[in-house]
Amino acid sequence: MHLSDRVTGAVLVALGGLSAWGGSRLPAVPGQDVGPAVFPMLIGFGLVGCGLLIAFGIGHSFEEEEEGSAPGWLYGLRALLPPVLLLLYVLLVDRLGFLLTAAGLVLVMALAFGARPRLALPLAILAPVGLHLIFGKLLRVPLPDGLLAAPW
Repeated sequence: MHLSDRVTGAVLVALGGLSAWGGSRLPAVPGQDVGPAVFPMLIGFGLVGCGLLIAFGIGHSFEEEEEGSAPGWLYGLRALLPPVLLLLYVLLVDRLGFLLTAAGLVLVMALAFGARPRLALPLAILAPVGLHLIFGKLLRVPLPDGLLAAPW
């Protein structure tokens, strides 16, 4: 069953709106600028934006049909990659640390889903650093240092 982009986009807009609305109803934490409402509202607004882009077909012309270099069932196994990498993250993050583990996972995921190495390598370096800054500095969530401690 195929759903049109307008239906899919509308569902994402609705989910994002519900997330932002639900997040806005969370109580503030006294003495903190960033409370529990920030993350669900950020995700909600992001979903609304992505849903609108999908519904209006923006970026649809950039999609290219994949040529069948691999059999369909092998190509479909890529759907198992995120849960396998999540399991690897859980097993490796304490030993290797967040930065190294996340960099490896982002690199593998980007290459598996068709990114060229010249895009995948900078993404594998910058994404974990950005996430570490957001979680470590802004949200004050400690992340494992492992073999490579963050310089901040």
